[in-house]
Amino acid sequence: MTGLKLPNDYDTFLKGLKERVRAAQLRASLAVNRELVLVYWGIGRDILARQKEHGWGARIIDRLAADLRREFPEVTGFSPRNLDGGRRRGQAPASP
Repeated sequence: MTGLKLPNDYDTFLKGLKERVRAAQLRASLAVNRELVLVYWGIGRDILARQKEHGWGARIIDRLAADLRREFPEVTGFSPRNLDGGRRRGQAPASP
């Protein structure tokens, strides 16, 4: 926008707005990460409980991974390795 006379404090005002947006983006990202950690921990805990209660073997993890990846192709955390790691971490209490 040429020819527009900006107030003297415009740059400071803009800088403050940018900082607020970046801070909000960071808080949102941290909140999403926290929720995902809790979801993965809960999935691991639930797999572990089912294995204990129903005698599910390790192969169920491969099937769960395939089914979850098919349903949520945009989510990268549902490999058999990740689910097995979640199962092992599910033995510990959640600490977000």
